Amino acid sequence: MKGELVRTSVPVHDQPGTTPDKRLGLEAFQAIDRMREALGGQLTGGVSPGSAALAFFDWGLHLAGAPGKQAELVWKAGRKTGRLIAHLMGSAFDPKAPWVIDPLPGDRRFVHESWREPPFSWMAQGFLLGQQWLHNVTHEVPGVMKHHEDVVSFAAKQWLDMLSPSNNPFTNPEILARAWETGGMNFWQGWKNWAEDVSRQMTGQPPPGVEAFTPGRTVAITPGKVVFRNHLIELIQYAPATGQVHPEPVLIVPAWIMKYYILDLSPDNSLIRWLVGRGFTVFAISWRNPDASDRDLDMDDYRRFGVMAALEAVGAILPGAKIHATGYCLGGTLLSIAAAAMARTGDRRLASMTLLAAQVDFTEPGELALFIDASQMHFLDSMMWNRGYLSADQMAGAFQLLRSNDLVWSRMVRDYMMGERTPMNDLMAWNADSTRMPWRMHAEYLQRLYLDNELAAGCFMVEGRPAVLQNIRLPMFAVGTERDHVAPWKSVYKIHQLMDADITFALTSGGHNAGIVSEPGHPGRRYRIGSYTHGDPLLPAAEWMAAHEPLPGSWWTAWGEWLAARSGPLGPPPPMGAPAAGYPPLCDAPGSYVFQK
Repeated sequence: MKGELVRTSVPVHDQPGTTPDKRLGLEAFQAIDRMREALGGQLTGGVSPGSAALAFFDWGLHLAGAPGKQAELVWKAGRKTGRLIAHLMGSAFDPKAPWVIDPLPGDRRFVHESWREPPFSWMAQGFLLGQQWLHNVTHEVPGVMKHHEDVVSFAAKQWLDMLSPSNNPFTNPEILARAWETGGMNFWQGWKNWAEDVSRQMTGQPPPGVEAFTPGRTVAITPGKVVFRNHLIELIQYAPATGQVHPEPVLIVPAWIMKYYILDLSPDNSLIRWLVGRGFTVFAISWRNPDASDRDLDMDDYRRFGVMAALEAVGAILPGAKIHATGYCLGGTLLSIAAAAMARTGDRRLASMTLLAAQVDFTEPGELALFIDASQMHFLDSMMWNRGYLSADQMAGAFQLLRSNDLVWSRMVRDYMMGERTPMNDLMAWNADSTRMPWRMHAEYLQRLYLDNELAAGCFMVEGRPAVLQNIRLPMFAVGTERDHVAPWKSVYKIHQLMDADITFALTSGGHNAGIVSEPGHPGRRYRIGSYTHGDPLLPAAEWMAAHEPLPGSWWTAWGEWLAARSGPLGPPPPMGAPAAGYPPLCDAPGSYVFQK
């Protein structure tokens, strides 16, 4: 039956040759270890103690056996102490004496001018010099595995950031000035902010201000209809906004780790509304928010009942029309798998493929790799096995650690010490509308893509055959974002090495989300863009960046022109759904799955 999800994959413990009695015994032993690790994960925040211990043992053992490195650290400590003393002496005669070390790019803790005067400049300079020395301590220790070096460095940075003078109300001049202005009422307001946040967290309520951004009312309001629904997806077809449209529709495959409406936020920054307004028929997948009953859904279920089911529905509504497929983040990875499998079988329904901040090679996955190794993977797998899914709080905790200065400490200073609240916006509200991921699918995703990198190696199996990316010969548009900590742009750029296709690559300012939600007219936005024709010499990522000057504005405009150039002439808009083919409009957009908690 169309839309019915049927299990076809075979769990590892059900492989041929394993008798039921033996299987039951093995599962009982494994369950003991899984339960122990799942309970332990509640105490460690999901971090594997084994993974951390291995990293620190590797680093400590090699540092203890490296007298040259130790001597280097002593020498560098002396130099940094001398630089600090020079600043102290200089500021005694000139309170505006230049700093001897500046914060790293993106570090805004010491931007305020009050940090430039003693005694606060002394504390800031001492902290920054100490941060630099700690980087020397944790890096380039001979013999240490690169992954272990990254883990130790990350942990050391988290510890040092906690001790930053910007986090202490008695050493932060901005907090002291605020207390003087308000007579100390900023601390009272900060306490009320803290109490409200704790109360909301304990009762499962969203952050304050989220209620102003409700899907279907203030966000996700582009007119459309749900034209297909199965256990995993709702497919939304958006109503035409122009008298004539291109014959080729755009199908958007968002990541299942997020609600789809990041691409349909407020009317002024909705990518979907922008596309519809330029004569494109747009379809978008809205993923179901899985629960414990969905624990055994795997990646192939998401491919078949997600991407392939959506393609079948779009094909029934617009018979014969080729499709511009667009994938965002994990949705782009899944779309690449589906497109490679389609190319293998001669399925030619796609007109082009666009990947937005999506990786297909995971050898350099960025800071998320800190939480992915064999020990951490087994620990996380046990936690997901216990619940049946990866919970939103586990994912949020990892992302907050990756950007602790922005998401933890700066918020603590602003909300709880300054007594201020950053006004909620649509992107922040969407970020609080979290989702879950099924145990089997996410465990398979981490193992097969992050740890084993099967897709880039050409050995990711789909229906018994490898999904080889080189078989994809479609025109391609790929977007990376400069400050992406989820899918680093240099990793996204590797698509050039894995596809035998003509590729247009755009590198935009911003991070993983804000760089994509980068509407025309947004102040300060810029992007670089270049085209690669198969057979041209391939530039390394750094050389590509140097060879392409930044352009002011939004990459949306360049992408819209790229799509239009690969689309047919404008004509009458298609009907909403296809009742005769079994795809009648079911309800208004944004549908029902977007409201699942």
